[in-house]
Amino acid sequence: MQSGGRQAEAPGRGPRVLVVGGGIAGLGAAQRLCRHPAFSHLRVLEATARAGGRIRSEHSFGGVVEVGAHWIHGPSQGNPVFQLAAKYGLLGERALSEENQLIETGGHVGLPSVSYASSGVSVSLELVAEMASLFYSLIDRTREFLQATETTPPSVGEYLKEKIRQHTASWTEDEETKKLKLAILKNLFNVECCVSGTHSMDLVALAPFGEYTVLPGLDCTFPEGYQGLTDRIVASLPKDVMVFDKPVKTIHWNGSFQEASAPGETFPVLVECEDGDCFPAHHVVVTVPLGFFKKHLDTFFEPPLPTEKVEAIRKIGFGTNNKIFLEFEEPFWEPDCQHIQVVWEDTSPLEDATPELQDAWFKKLVGFWVLPPFQASHVLCGFIAGLESEFMETLSEEEVLRSLTQVLRRVTGNPWLPAPRSVLRSCWHSAPYTRGSYSYVAVGSSGDDMDRLAQPLPSDGKGAQLQVLFAGEATHRTFYSTTHGALLSGWREADRLMTLWDPQAQWPEPRL
Repeated sequence: MQSGGRQAEAPGRGPRVLVVGGGIAGLGAAQRLCRHPAFSHLRVLEATARAGGRIRSEHSFGGVVEVGAHWIHGPSQGNPVFQLAAKYGLLGERALSEENQLIETGGHVGLPSVSYASSGVSVSLELVAEMASLFYSLIDRTREFLQATETTPPSVGEYLKEKIRQHTASWTEDEETKKLKLAILKNLFNVECCVSGTHSMDLVALAPFGEYTVLPGLDCTFPEGYQGLTDRIVASLPKDVMVFDKPVKTIHWNGSFQEASAPGETFPVLVECEDGDCFPAHHVVVTVPLGFFKKHLDTFFEPPLPTEKVEAIRKIGFGTNNKIFLEFEEPFWEPDCQHIQVVWEDTSPLEDATPELQDAWFKKLVGFWVLPPFQASHVLCGFIAGLESEFMETLSEEEVLRSLTQVLRRVTGNPWLPAPRSVLRSCWHSAPYTRGSYSYVAVGSSGDDMDRLAQPLPSDGKGAQLQVLFAGEATHRTFYSTTHGALLSGWREADRLMTLWDPQAQWPEPRL
């Protein structure tokens, strides 16, 4: 049925729209729709007690730490998260400077301030820079495969290893230095696993890898917490739009549902919640994380999703990247230290060693970033990805603290290094409504799968249009895994709905 016919069904009242998920994609869609007079019947159903989703700032250690999203990646004019944060006054002077916005990082992580080896010695930063230069030049070369339909090898990891093997043949140093160079490269592979949100770069598809688009600007943080951004979006919404602690059980679509309060009106969608509450709607914008989709694919939609969408959900990668914060009374690092690298000398990207997780999970930890000092404490933030990261979630905080104290004593060569005062870690894999961190294009999938995931239902053009729409970082072909990809996807679906109900309108960039 065309939108005009449906408006005749509900004169003057406009469509009923439900947004499932109160992360930045859902909030962005809601904010954009609420500014249009036709969308006064809008609700955001959020499964937890807070908005923000994978943006989550916590007050801890006497300051604010980011349990979820950490940086604005590519903070420049083409980044809507940067623009919104700037308009809301949430960024520092340096992040806003034109100079910062023009820096081209290529999306690569900067060099460490200090590098410690597992034998307790410092690694030459010159050697680290040499290996980083090799590694990132190879990462940049993956763009050459962009137009390829199939690649040999199929994964980024295998391509990198193939090229590194070729390079090692021309290395002339002694065996010990060669081994150290490989150990540094292994650390860089682990960093790339954190960036891609994957267990191994062998799982990441080579041909589409270069489709991910890096925006200019040196990555920046929010001095008062990333959640300030989503809190401001929530504050801009009309009262009663947000409904918290309302997990959705099943989305019934392609139906004809009625409600006592709207006699004679039928709705094509009914959203059934875990607590038994049911919400009929004309449209539902689904913004749940891909990890949740993967876990609940069989029960979340009735009738089930079309095969091509199910296949896309199964094929796109979704892994875990966690943070471990360690609080110290006094810093053991130098005042100008920003990033501590940890290199395990017995590791190499060319060897597939898989020791027991409980014995070696911490070797996947790439190192620590030094947070700006809080009033009475000094905090390091470690990053760890993959199955080791998921195993870490099963340990107690005491076990994590004990293991990492041993690691730090070992790599600094100081057996009396004071233990951290406390630990805080994220657990994104076991978070029931997230089930991981963010998406990547896995071997066997392509950007087309992300586009398929983004396609609204029904896809055959029959019945009421745009019953179920999809947003979230995993639906953005070039900005997947980012907050700006998520926000843009929410705006995209809001625009799709506004065009259906008001085809003549031209939608400007959202005003604040």
